[in-house]
Amino acid sequence: MLHKDIEEVLVSQEEIKTIIKALGTALTEDYANKKPLFVGLLKGCVPFISDLLKELDFMLEVDFMDVSSYHGGLQSSGDVKIVKDLSTAVKGRHVILAEDIVDSGQTIQAIRSMLLYRGAASVRVVTLLDKPKGRVVQLQPDYVGRTIPDAFVVGYGLDYQEFYRNLPYVGTLKPSVYQTENEES
Repeated sequence: MLHKDIEEVLVSQEEIKTIIKALGTALTEDYANKKPLFVGLLKGCVPFISDLLKELDFMLEVDFMDVSSYHGGLQSSGDVKIVKDLSTAVKGRHVILAEDIVDSGQTIQAIRSMLLYRGAASVRVVTLLDKPKGRVVQLQPDYVGRTIPDAFVVGYGLDYQEFYRNLPYVGTLKPSVYQTENEES
């Protein structure tokens, strides 16, 4: 039923598995003896961080933040809101922010700055998808699964108005889906 709303599949389920395995290998090499804190940015990161953690072969902790900047729209509003903060202290810790997509960069930049202010030893970013054409701040994720074109994408945790997160791949929505929604509003 959800699949009928997809214009194009950009990253297939098989490609996602390959990307995550490669990211897991790189992170394992870099963090084998550091016992980092992985911070997932909810809600979109859930499928990604869940699969990524299975590829990591070192001691680590996991915590989550619920951070929002889209507020139901197609573009980041630039207004970063922390809905749920960490329950783990970051002082002196190596922190890895796990994100489904880096688009404008505003959310990641704000969270990275906040964690460094709280005393994190380092803050690096691992993302499944990077959309540099959408960037409005100077930010380069440290670990990138795939660079994608400037398009609004859904699936594998990414949503449109909280829907489509459960697709096993990443794709673009048919414009008729959000044009119809906007006309009804």
